Parts: sequence; C-alpha cells; structure tokens
Amino acid sequence: MAPETPVERIMQREFASVRSDEQLDFVDDVMALGRVRHMPVVDDGKLVGVVSQRDLLAASLSRVLDFDPKERRTFLRSIDVKEVMAARPITVAPDTSLHDAAALLLRHKIGCLPVVGPRGEAVGLVTETDLLRAAYGEG
Repeated sequence: MAPETPVERIMQREFASVRSDEQLDFVDDVMALGRVRHMPVVDDGKLVGVVSQRDLLAASLSRVLDFDPKERRTFLRSIDVKEVMAARPITVAPDTSLHDAAALLLRHKIGCLPVVGPRGEAVGLVTETDLLRAAYGEG
C-alpha cells in the first residue's frame, strides 16, 4: 500500500478492550487467550489509556521477582488497570497516513496506535504487525 493510504484501510475494527476499573488478572487472561500485546482502555465509550504486556510485566516485577503462578495471579487481581495503563496514549485519526502512523510508532518506541474518532471514541487499533502487512502485501 502507498504511504499516504489512511490507517482506516488497515486498522483492526474489532479489538478487545478493558475498563480502567478492571483488574490486571483479567487483562492477563484476555491477552493470553487472544494472543494480543496491547489493549485499549475504554470508559463510557471514550479511550482513556492503553495497557500492554509490558505494563503487566512491570507490575509483576515491581512486587517480587519469584512469584509462582498462583501468587502472580492473586497479585494481579489486586491491581486495577488504571494503576498501570499508559494514561495519555499516542493516538491517530482514521485519516492519518500509514507513513505518519509508522513514524509515530518509531519515534515513541511503541507497538500500537489506538485510532480515535472525533469524540474520543476508540474506533480501531493499528499495530506494528498491521503496518508490516500493509507494506509487504501479506494477510
């Protein structure tokens, strides 16, 4: 695809999201089952953050390095998403070009960009993988 193609052409329109008051054990389960690394955090229809596998790892490591699986799950159950999410995520509009989206990912060293509509609602998600597929005609 051409670099000026808008992200709405490749964005994931169906994606898992969580609320900021949900616990990290739930996020951990959804990420593992869905094989996803990033989840938008949506409250009352508005994007309020992004939580990533890296956030889950940091939360676990901040407590104790040698959790067994049961202790880790109990610990994650005690933490709300809002405590670890990126509260001011870098976002794009549906008409943002693939070139500009890729530049944002590289500049900010992030793996996904929530796509937001005019009222701040999450309408899609663009990941590194989506951009690679668009660039190389895969998928």
